[in-house]
Amino acid sequence: MTEFVMSEGLADPADLRPAPSGERRRPVWVVPDEVPAVVPRSARFTEARWVAKYRWAALAGDLGAALFGVSLALVVRFGAQINLWYVLLGAALPIAWLACVALERGYETRYFGTGPEEFRSIIRAAVALTAVVAVTSYATKSQVARGFVVLAVPMTCFAAMFARWLLHRQISKRRFLNRCMRRVLVVGRNDQVTTLRRHLEERKTDGYVVVANCLPRGDVLEEPEPERLGRAEMDILKAVDEWDVEVVAVATDPELAGHSLRKLSWALEQRGVDLIVSPGIVEVAGPRISIRPVAGLSLLHLERPSVSGGPHVLKSIFDRVVGGLMVVALSPLLLLTAIMVKLSSRGPVLFRQTRVGRGGEQFRMLKFRTMVVDAEERKAELHALNEGNGILFKLRDDPRVTRIGRYLRRFSIDELPQLVNVLRGEMSLVGPRPPLPAEVAQYQIDDARRMLVKPGLTGLWQVSGRSDLTWEESMRLDLRYADNWSIALDLLILWKTARAVLGSDGAY
Repeated sequence: MTEFVMSEGLADPADLRPAPSGERRRPVWVVPDEVPAVVPRSARFTEARWVAKYRWAALAGDLGAALFGVSLALVVRFGAQINLWYVLLGAALPIAWLACVALERGYETRYFGTGPEEFRSIIRAAVALTAVVAVTSYATKSQVARGFVVLAVPMTCFAAMFARWLLHRQISKRRFLNRCMRRVLVVGRNDQVTTLRRHLEERKTDGYVVVANCLPRGDVLEEPEPERLGRAEMDILKAVDEWDVEVVAVATDPELAGHSLRKLSWALEQRGVDLIVSPGIVEVAGPRISIRPVAGLSLLHLERPSVSGGPHVLKSIFDRVVGGLMVVALSPLLLLTAIMVKLSSRGPVLFRQTRVGRGGEQFRMLKFRTMVVDAEERKAELHALNEGNGILFKLRDDPRVTRIGRYLRRFSIDELPQLVNVLRGEMSLVGPRPPLPAEVAQYQIDDARRMLVKPGLTGLWQVSGRSDLTWEESMRLDLRYADNWSIALDLLILWKTARAVLGSDGAY
């Protein structure tokens, strides 16, 4: 029995006839079953309009950041005694800054509103500008005050990143209202289209909305006929014109590859439409992926994750230095909390529990005690009320939690003693959640990869819902971190942790 997919008014009724034996059906484009509520093009920002506004706003922000950085450096370094040479240099640096950002692809449309790539372009531009000033100064044998450069470039970089962050927040708010979105046509087979569409629309802030699919229909010959490929391309281009899409996303499909995909890219280029191709790889961060040309082919190279060696030594040094500074800075809060726990209820100040660390090694994790002394004995009688994710026991209104313990848990103050575990080298500032031995006993083979890195005081699970996550979601985030961690990712998670703790979402 032959099955067909059709949305009313979108396909020719003749296409409903079964394909004759030995004939391959041409692909047809159809609307998804659940089309997101998209504001009509006449009533929303078109791509050209919001892109132009975003680009001008980014240029203005970068120029303002450069003027701020240069002015601050001139005032701090020279005060009221600024000579003409530094005035001219100060006037040239903002122009050089805009040029460096442009060369580092800071104004490319595809990166607008994405966040990480925009910030990376700003950082690379700062490094490039420093190098330009240094080389120019050496080549012309001019004496440029180091204090001026050291202050001007970093302050420009920080100000520009802050301006881009504000822009990113503004466009994210618009995208939650389905504005400033890029209309996408997804090409591929049913299961691949469904997966790619789900990932594209998983986060509205990425700015993609799928308005149509292009699916092959009918039987497919074991040996595809080359002359039939043109029909597939015509169907895709017809859908592009009909739905006025800005992006064509191709799922992994052997029938649309090689020269056929190349011809499609040429046709889309003439229409000003972007082409993206999904390699089918999931949960792999961009820095681990690179394209290497070999004999006319573009090969996708997947770097191995960093599980040992220099990067881990650097991470360990970072953890101990920052952890030590945090202990010193938070020592008054730690002392005050310890006194409050001791006076509020009977029992020890610290709660010690066995957890599993990197490589399966067990250690004693420290926390401020937030429950009554006999909490473990009373756990059995509350097991039926478990609101956790099936493996972890969690209860929003746990009667075993003390009055002061509720506040400590809400703002994660109870976890601060784990800084001692960080200084001991048992934990990291950022990493997967430290599991209990009972949890590790239920791990599948793939789940054990989360123990390639040290467990963390915070992590992706902390900034993505905490106790509200299901077991599968929590494991997926831990595995994603273990495979893709970096110092830059750690800094980003630490920044997001502060917001998650202040919001107290999922903390109970």
